[in-house]
Amino acid sequence: MNPEVLNAIALAVAQPAAGQLGPAAALLSLLSGTAVGFSLGLVGGGGSVLALPLLIYVVGLPPHVSIGTSALSVAVNAVTNLVQHARRGHVRAKKGVLFAVPGAAGAFFGAQLGLLTPPSHLLVLFGLFMMGIAAFMLIHRHAARGGNADGGSVRHTARLVPTGVLAGLAAGYFGIGGGFLVTPAMIYAGGLGILDAIGTSLLPVSAFGLATAARYAAETQVDWAVSGLFMAGGLGGGMVGTRLAGRLPLGALAKLFAAILVAVAVYVILRNLAA
Repeated sequence: MNPEVLNAIALAVAQPAAGQLGPAAALLSLLSGTAVGFSLGLVGGGGSVLALPLLIYVVGLPPHVSIGTSALSVAVNAVTNLVQHARRGHVRAKKGVLFAVPGAAGAFFGAQLGLLTPPSHLLVLFGLFMMGIAAFMLIHRHAARGGNADGGSVRHTARLVPTGVLAGLAAGYFGIGGGFLVTPAMIYAGGLGILDAIGTSLLPVSAFGLATAARYAAETQVDWAVSGLFMAGGLGGGMVGTRLAGRLPLGALAKLFAAILVAVAVYVILRNLAA
């Protein structure tokens, strides 16, 4: 295993030993982080979608603490996966920055709105929003077969900034990196094919996550021990997911992306409506 992964795991596991986190929660945090990193590397936004429900329903953190913790963890894992996608030539940095900078400002204000929303309401809205994005991806899944990173650059650039602000607001509000918003936005506003959209999306995902985490950390709504374990597991899972992403058919990636959103959305909605 990569030495960086081993070092991260050792540092993270040392915190539970000091009494900050129980052994079962520590193991679940590490395994959940691995699943999140794998999904983030494979489909760009899947990691951020999975992180919040895993922290709430598997690790057992309160909703607002889960939001702050997931935002930080996914942001750091996104940076790791961004480097790997860049090495494979699937990152369009100029379009990513045009999207990320205004979007990060939107994410900060969205995080403030999220802190003011009751947790149960926030989670139901989170599930409904995922369902809408999944439907959009399935209806327009033909875009996965094409996309020209250089085509229509003036038109696409004009779309990136306002789309970035809106995506950032939603990402900050729901406490996610926002990749499941950014990837389709990069396809339809940025004119990218799905592999380039997935790789480029990780740049805004990092920025949105860090902006959201900063706002939640100011309110002490981040569990640093769990976040460390999430990052450790995510490093290894992300490496596997990123390698697999380049080997799957493009159409299959789009369908898998939508399937993850639907499955998580249904679970979150049912749990909160039954509460």
